[in-house]
Parts: sequence; structure tokens; C-alpha cells
Amino acid sequence: MAVTIVTSQNFEKEVIQSKVPVLLDFWASWCGPCRMLSPIVEEISNEVTDAKIGSVNVDEQPDLASQFRVMSIPTLLVFKEGKVVSSSVGVRPKEDILAMLK
Repeated sequence: MAVTIVTSQNFEKEVIQSKVPVLLDFWASWCGPCRMLSPIVEEISNEVTDAKIGSVNVDEQPDLASQFRVMSIPTLLVFKEGKVVSSSVGVRPKEDILAMLK
């Protein structure tokens, strides 16, 4: 399953109303660590079937970044039943990210 682009307009539908856990990757195109993490997130999106993987460009969606107090990127947030249950800042190994979803 491909990474879902999450915006202020579709956040409610894609994240809050999701029946499965959602991993959101907050990133920016100019961020070196974000570019390192992006292929890992993409790989996870192709392997995981019991969760949704989303991507939030902080330059294009500053309201979402502000709402979740994202001060450093990359930031990963895991939502379950519309609430943040796990978070991580910086590049993480694939195994750590998968563990966040469990």
C-alpha cells in the first residue's frame, strides 16, 4: 500500500477516523535526515497490511505540524483510535518503527 499524503483537508478522514493504526511521517524536502528515513517509511508502507502509513510535508502543512508540536523533523507519530500513542524524532531503524505500530 502506498504512503498516503496527509493534509489539513483529509486529516480527519485519513487519521482520526481510521479503523487501523496510522503512522505519520512529518518531513520536509530540504531535510537530510528526512531523505534518509523516507525509503524506510516507503518500505514499511509496502509491507504492513494492518496499519496506514501517511506523510505530512511540514512546509505545506504548517498547521498540522503546529497542532502536534512538531519542532524537529523527521518526526514519526503513531495514532490509534484518533489519538497519538507513540512518537519518535530523528532517523530510526525499520525494526524500531515497526515496533511503534504494535
